[in-house]
Amino acid sequence: MNVVIWARVSSREQREGYSIDAQLRATRERAAKNGWTVVREFSVAESAKRGAERYAFNEMVDWVKANAKREGLRAILSHKLDRVCRNMRDAVRMQELEDKLGIALAFVDNQFGPGPAGALSFNVMAAVAQYYSDNLRTEVLKGIDERAKQGWQHSGAPYGYMNVKEERNEPIQPHPEKSKAVMRLFELYSSGRYTFESLGQTLADEGFTYQQTHAKFHRTALSYILNNRFYIGEIRRGENYYQGRHQPLIDRATFQTCQDVLSGKNRRAKPQINMPLSGGLFTCLHCGAFITGERIKRKLKGGGVRPHDYYRCANNYPDDDHPTVRWRGDDLEDAIIADLAKFKMPDDEVAEWFRTSLQTAFTDISDLQRNQRIAQTKRRSELTTMNDRLLNAFLAGSIDEPTFNAKLAALRDELALIETSLARVATVDATDVRAALAVFEFSQKVPEIWRGSKMLEKRRILETVSLNRRLGDVSLDLEKRKPFDELAKRLEIQLSRDDRI
Repeated sequence: MNVVIWARVSSREQREGYSIDAQLRATRERAAKNGWTVVREFSVAESAKRGAERYAFNEMVDWVKANAKREGLRAILSHKLDRVCRNMRDAVRMQELEDKLGIALAFVDNQFGPGPAGALSFNVMAAVAQYYSDNLRTEVLKGIDERAKQGWQHSGAPYGYMNVKEERNEPIQPHPEKSKAVMRLFELYSSGRYTFESLGQTLADEGFTYQQTHAKFHRTALSYILNNRFYIGEIRRGENYYQGRHQPLIDRATFQTCQDVLSGKNRRAKPQINMPLSGGLFTCLHCGAFITGERIKRKLKGGGVRPHDYYRCANNYPDDDHPTVRWRGDDLEDAIIADLAKFKMPDDEVAEWFRTSLQTAFTDISDLQRNQRIAQTKRRSELTTMNDRLLNAFLAGSIDEPTFNAKLAALRDELALIETSLARVATVDATDVRAALAVFEFSQKVPEIWRGSKMLEKRRILETVSLNRRLGDVSLDLEKRKPFDELAKRLEIQLSRDDRI
């Protein structure tokens, strides 16, 4: 008799020590004992991929239907009933195969006799299998709900994060590169000056990639990221949101600004001609609305007109306590230049000391990273040698199997940590040093660069050095990017006892 073998194991059963190999071994032994010929084997582990079990089961049923007559199939052999029938619908499909093609079910553990009694036993066992499946699903969903309430994501980390299995206290962490792409994405879109197409192109131009197969961020990816509250530290479960325990990438104000742009509440602004500081570059410190520009032409007594530029809050319906936010263009430029001047060192001697210290720091970091890599590589070699010795000791009978398994697991865990650590060790080269020095030199000359720049270049300067730019009624608030935030604090000069810095 020709048969087809079907084996299935769930992720929970795998954790409890069951395996596909054990099922296949048992079914093959049963086939050999009865003198049956195994035409083909189908197997699947449910944890392999979501939906993989249903796909493999359907593939098996379709193949049996297409090849039953040609291969002379007479039975589908499985370990027991709940391996092949998870619910009554599967049981009906198996019954149809027997009624139409004469292909019965055979099992290693469960045996059903002929006639009504056998059919009753089969139906009862199928109902029990469905109850088990339904109950398991309910328990899994309860576990996912409870995990969400505790602040943990039940599925894989979204773009910008990564799963770190060895970190039980922080299993989801920001990805070192992709997290920067997410933060830049929100920053750009919150300005209100980008469509999805231009946003994706800008991110690509700046070197950010979405996936290896789709390097450029497409509309679906951008929409998913911009609407995902996971980035502000929340976890969604059904219609409910819970406070997550992972590190947020985006502040709530920026996220809400992006939602306003998405919904059309905050229209995409464009810089007005000859008014480079308008068009969403600044927002109001009090209400978050964009700062818009206006040009007023005043007549002169001797004839002609003189234009005056103003920048004001675009909120046409402010609250009663909202102050008047309206700046003269010249006053705003003076305030920006004064703020940019905070980067400059007190004198040339301090600036030169900083350049030297910066180069020395990069050298020290490079030496430290090199020493770390050497030490970790040496430890990896030691662990590999210890693993080989452990295996030889086990094969020689010097240690028992439980001791071998425990020590082997410990070695593998440490080796995995070493591999992860090696992958995270960055490399500092001459390009990094030159880039850091270039940023410093730019920071020392930025007020002069600003004065000599054209309108669009001024916008780029502000976007380069600052993340958010807010105007109050009397104050300018530039939230600096790294490393400009540290440079803006400048150095506190203290004379030591021998009058050195």
